[in-house]
Amino acid sequence: FGYKVKFVMNITDVGHLTSNSDTGEDKMEKGAKREGKTAWDIAKFYTQAFLADSKKLNLMEPDVRPKPTEHIAEQIAMVETLLARGFAYRIDDGVYFDTSKFAGYGALTGQNIEELKAGSRVEPNPQKRNPTDFALWKFSPKDKKRDMEWDSPWGVGFPGWHIECSAMSRKHLGDQIDIHTGGADLIPIHHTNEIAQSEATTGKSPFVRFWVHGQFILVDGEKMSKSKENFYRLSDIEAKNFDSLALRYFYMTAHYRAFLNFTWTALESAQASLNELRAQVLSIKNQVSRHTLSPEKVEKVDAYRKKFGEALANDLNMPEALAAVWEVIKSNIPSQDKYDLLMDFDEILGFGLKNVSQLKVEEMKLPKSSATILSYTQTPLSGPTISRLDERELARQQGNYGTADKLREDIRLIDKLTVEDTSGGTVVKRTSD
Repeated sequence: FGYKVKFVMNITDVGHLTSNSDTGEDKMEKGAKREGKTAWDIAKFYTQAFLADSKKLNLMEPDVRPKPTEHIAEQIAMVETLLARGFAYRIDDGVYFDTSKFAGYGALTGQNIEELKAGSRVEPNPQKRNPTDFALWKFSPKDKKRDMEWDSPWGVGFPGWHIECSAMSRKHLGDQIDIHTGGADLIPIHHTNEIAQSEATTGKSPFVRFWVHGQFILVDGEKMSKSKENFYRLSDIEAKNFDSLALRYFYMTAHYRAFLNFTWTALESAQASLNELRAQVLSIKNQVSRHTLSPEKVEKVDAYRKKFGEALANDLNMPEALAAVWEVIKSNIPSQDKYDLLMDFDEILGFGLKNVSQLKVEEMKLPKSSATILSYTQTPLSGPTISRLDERELARQQGNYGTADKLREDIRLIDKLTVEDTSGGTVVKRTSD
């Protein structure tokens, strides 16, 4: 769209307590105790793990990746300003923001401060003036030394979870920013508090012009939780022989503001679609030749480009953008123009389609959903196809060869695939291969 963008992505390495109400342990300190390491070790380990996974998912590199531990001076300066302007006060365990002094508190949630107070849990700290007040700076316990603590004008301690984001965004993006992203769960507390402390510090409104909040990912229809053990790491997905970019494709099948339900079957479908997309791009690339376009074809190329752009402009509607990709693939425009369009689209999609020539199609990943690893040639397999192959494999293992033969014929007729049993496993090919 022609905008020059400065992309800042922070990594929270201190200050996020186990409770959103400014109680409990710092998550880094808690992790350090659990694993017998320092909080600095924990921060370094998980930062490196995050960066490694980000690379596998082909996430865009930010221009700046700040950390709160590297911006302590900026956070202290912001707290001093809030105290001087009457928006903050000091009590025994730290310095707090007085939400009653900020007229627009809670606007992001659609509630006013009285409604937010009514919905707050009973606070364990009786010194707080309002239930919605939040910590700007927490004092270290007097009876022990923390791994992460710093001197301040008010005593040794550490920053609150919210102040770090405001201080870092102000340093790297200025008093007001255009786009702020985050999960939908951050709206009622974290982002509400960011707005309050930032606008109270600078006197400028709005702090953020556009908020972009992603909705939750569910697992088998339920919220992910450690107690249910229904969450997965990228390494778990790779262990089942899925391509990490299949997960990226899966994420784009739903709008970012809609719940997305993760199932292994859904991921199999995303893997199959990604494999098919790669195979199509490889085929198109091998056919490329430049032709003079007729006015009708020029109009079609422009229409596809416009459709993809409109999908992005429509609140980042990635399902619509993916639909435009498949329309291009099925179109009758020349291969060279088709390829050029797909490469341009992939600058946004991030599927690495420019590198498809380096892929051996035979090595495209297939989920380990069968007892047998299936090899195939330019054949991405859908969930229903895999189910039929699984059923056939089970029939063979049980000696039900009549059933297996019938399923082989079903696969030939329904899926347009031939199935061959070899000493190395089951080989699946297109009927035209």
